[in-house]
Formats: sequence, C-alpha cells, structure tokens
Amino acid sequence: MASCPCPKGGESVISRSGGGMSSVAIRRNGRLFRRTTLRRASYLRFSFIAEYTMGSVNQLLFVQRHEAGFKPPFFEVGSKDYGNTQDLRSLFAGKGEYVGIDMEEGKGVDHVLDLTLPFDEIDAKLGGKRFGTIFCISVLEHCAQPFVMAENLTRLLAPGGTLCVSAPFAFQYHPYPADYWRFSQDGIRQLFSKLTFDLSEGAAATARTGDFRPLDQYVAQIPFGTRYHWKRGRFVRGLVAKFLYGLGKIGVLSWLTGYKYVLAPTDVMMIGRKPA
Repeated sequence: MASCPCPKGGESVISRSGGGMSSVAIRRNGRLFRRTTLRRASYLRFSFIAEYTMGSVNQLLFVQRHEAGFKPPFFEVGSKDYGNTQDLRSLFAGKGEYVGIDMEEGKGVDHVLDLTLPFDEIDAKLGGKRFGTIFCISVLEHCAQPFVMAENLTRLLAPGGTLCVSAPFAFQYHPYPADYWRFSQDGIRQLFSKLTFDLSEGAAATARTGDFRPLDQYVAQIPFGTRYHWKRGRFVRGLVAKFLYGLGKIGVLSWLTGYKYVLAPTDVMMIGRKPA
C-alpha cells in the first residue's frame, strides 16, 4: 500500500495492489471519498505515465470526483486509445450513450472528426445530437484554432449540460502532431465564455498522483521562500525553501534556486455548465 498526501483539505491518495488488480482511493480527512480499481498492468502504466504525460491518473481521479454530475449522452474529444491514456468510456459503461471522436481512426474512436470545421458539417456528422456531458482532456493545446473548437463544443452541449476540461498550464513541449498553447483558468473561461465555471470545483493537478491544488495565483508554483509555505502550515518546508533560495543567491544551485520560484508540470482542470 502506498499513500500520497494532497494539500487540499487533508486529502490523500492511497493505492493498494493484490490479485492482479490495483485500486486508487481518495481519502479526505480520514474518510473514503472515491475509489477506482484498475488492472495491475494498467495501474503501473498510469503511475509511470503520470510522471511524463500530464498525470493521467489525476485526470481520471478528477473525472471520478465529479462523476455524479455527468449526464448522458457522453461525448469525448480525443478518444483514441494510445495505450497510455485514461479510459473514460469504461467508467461510464451502461450509463448512457457514449460517443468518442478523434482526428484519426483507432480504438475508442466512433467518428473521425475535426472540431474546427464549420458547425453545420460537424452537426451533420453527429446527426444533430446534443450532449449532456463533454470531456475535453489534453486536447486544446494541440488545436491550432482553440476558439473555433471551443465555440463548436459549446454548441454541441445540451442546455444544462456539463463540460469537463483539462489543459496544461505548465508542461514540456509535446507535439501530437503540434503543441501550440498553455492555458490558465482565465484562459479556459475566455475560451468557453458562454459557460459558467466555479473555480472551487476545479483544480490545478501536478504530475504527481493525487496532487490537487487550488486554482489561485500560485498555480504550478514551487516558491523558494517562507511566506507561501508558512501560510499553509508547512514550517519546515518553508525553512528548507528559504535555505535553497539562499544557496542560489550565493551561486550554489543557482541553476535551480536562483529563481524566486519554479513551475511544476501542472494541468488546469475545470467544470463548466451551460445555462438550461
């Protein structure tokens, strides 16, 4: 069993393995909040990928955290299974129609579709369907025309429907086939300006499993100073950060701690709702 503490409200992520299966559970203040079970191979793959590809486990945990509010039909953007991505379709199996689209054919893809096409063409391809929930996870940074795509997704969302979106705020260059953008919480709200977002429902998730942080002015920051850490009750961490910053100022570790802060690989995850 392994446990990973989260800074939000005494939250932790606990993983267990046995019998070829592994589970990931979120505990908040000692009480079970959400659990997901994965085959052992999938869990190990997810744990490895989390360090290098924007934390797929955290994306899955975020979806599960809000699962009760997601209604069918479901629509997933970028649904192709590359072998290292979260399997949302199975999570909602038996809960209503699920449609997955991508730019190329493959496992998990129901329609090959470019969401920057004129809306009439998209609407015809999907048979005029409107969706209760749209998942747009790790896709926006690869779209050359994100405002066009966001407008089309908004139109595909049924009145009262929900958008679950995750996009990188800080992450390495990863062209699939191109990598254009990074997004703050303000950027997501501007893209989907016709939807309503409650920042308290969202999170800044780093590449460490279970590391969810508030969407505030410190998104992705690891400060080398005392104030940030002491305000959060991390006295020792604040002293260590200040010490490291001091080393940077005198030329020791200046390549790292010569800055006031560094940015951790972080996704901005948000929930948007369309007026009924």
